[in-house]
Order: sequence, then C-alpha cells, then structure tokens
Amino acid sequence: MGPGHPECPERLDAIEDRLLASGVGDALDRREAPEASLGDIELAHSKMHVAAIRGLELELAEHIAAGGRGYAQIDPDTALNAYSWSAALHACGAVLAATDAVMAGELENAFCAVRPPGHHACHDRSMGFCIFNQVAVGARYALQRHGLSRVAVVDFDVHHGNGTEDILAGDERVLMVGIFQHPFYPGTGAHPLGANMVNLPVPAYTKGDVIRKMIEDKWLPRLEAFKPEMIFISAGFDAHRDDDLGQLGLVEADYTWMTQRIKEIANKHAKGRIVSSLEGGYNLGALARSVEAHVRALADL
Repeated sequence: MGPGHPECPERLDAIEDRLLASGVGDALDRREAPEASLGDIELAHSKMHVAAIRGLELELAEHIAAGGRGYAQIDPDTALNAYSWSAALHACGAVLAATDAVMAGELENAFCAVRPPGHHACHDRSMGFCIFNQVAVGARYALQRHGLSRVAVVDFDVHHGNGTEDILAGDERVLMVGIFQHPFYPGTGAHPLGANMVNLPVPAYTKGDVIRKMIEDKWLPRLEAFKPEMIFISAGFDAHRDDDLGQLGLVEADYTWMTQRIKEIANKHAKGRIVSSLEGGYNLGALARSVEAHVRALADL
C-alpha cells in the first residue's frame, strides 16, 4: 500500500519464515490460493462496489502506463497498486477454496495466510487496509453455496470488525462474536447492529487473563447455544502486547487458548470445520510467533 505502510509484504514473509524454521510448515497441507469469482465476492459486496474497485484498478494501470505514480488512494489508510485487484481476488479465493476443502472433508480446518486483510471492508466500502471482506464472503458462501444453516464468525483483531458486522448484522443464520480495543479505530462496535452480534469492547492495556474470562462468560455460551455448523475466524494478531498499532496485552499463549476454545466448539457442533483468515498483526516477530501458536493449535501440533 506504499512505502512505510504497516500492511506490507514482509508480513507474509515473516509468517512463512517462522513456519519453516519451526518445522510447523512441514506438517501442513499447503495450497496456493485461486482467484474468487466476482459472483462469489458479490455474496457480501454490492455489484457497484466491486465494479468501482475494478474501475479504479484499471484507471491506475493506465496511469502507470503513462508514467504516473503507482498508487490510488481509497482513504487515508488504504491504497491500491497495480496488483491489489489480483491480491484481493486471491485473498477471497483462499477462503473459498479452504471452505470447499473443509466441507468436502479433505481438511479438518484451514488457515489462510493472505493479504490485504478484510474485516473492515463493508458491503459497499473499502477501508482500513481492507479491499474485500474475505471472511464475510466465506460465511455467505458456506450458507448459500454449501447450504449450511448456521455459521459463526469469531474476530479477535485489536480493531472492531465493522465491515463484517455491516455485512452480516441481522442475518439469523450467522452469529458473530468479537473482542476489540475501544475506543479505537474504527470507533464502532460499542452498540451492536443486530441481535446476532456479540461485541466485547475492552479498554487499552487489557491483558489476556481478563479477555479469557470475558470470552468464557460471553462468547462461549452464545456459541454453544448457536451450535454452528462451521466457524470462520478473522485472525488478527495486532492485540499482541508487542504490536504498536494497538494497546492490548495478549501473548502467544492467549492465541493458543482462544484457538483451542474455538476448536472445542467446532469439534462438538461443526465436525471440526474451521476456516481462519489473517487480519491484522504488524510487529513482524509477534505476528510470526502468534500465527505459529494459532496454527499449532488448529493442527494439534
């Protein structure tokens, strides 16, 4: 998204290096992401929004061909370059391919190491580093293409997943549970938009023990009562205590604990079916260690 931007290619490099160095990568079924179709992306986004992003990308390509600069700004935090359209299609495609593989029983669960992130992307607006909302697309895809009746979304990014809530609020087939720092970007979440939203805003400097207790008291009973047939995770690791883009106090052990609790619900009600997709996490060391912890818990390593 431009020089010096925290949402940078080095994020995926750090994850890849950590998974290889730790040996975790050797134990995984690793797959390349296909591109999602526009029809599938439009399960969560308006046709006009998808067309507008495509049009902006085409204008940018013409501008670059004429010698112009290589970025188109969507908002102060979010930009497109010549490859952003393709990257966004592949990010959604990763979640959809993972959904297909999990539903087919090829994989018990999946983690999608993708960028850009997605949970701030609303039905008709890209924002907050996010172009399309791959988890919302995946949830709707599981419901409408695979015929599921109940899908849960779990979001533990330091920022509220306002885009996912915008898309899924009021859909009784979906239960979304999220925990996030508040007040903080994007300033939403204190007042849920639907009865199917369980939002847990917490103040800056909240540590893992407090967050675990809130999850036990608020998330887990609602998930248990909902009995999801599949769980999607917006896996943001910027709530780590070492990440300067947030001020929460989670550590790797907290991500392991959350993942294990989610797995228990999935194993009980959803045949273990989980698709997790990378959201935030901008301290490269903390991001890589946290993803390793998350993937180890998913894969029972």
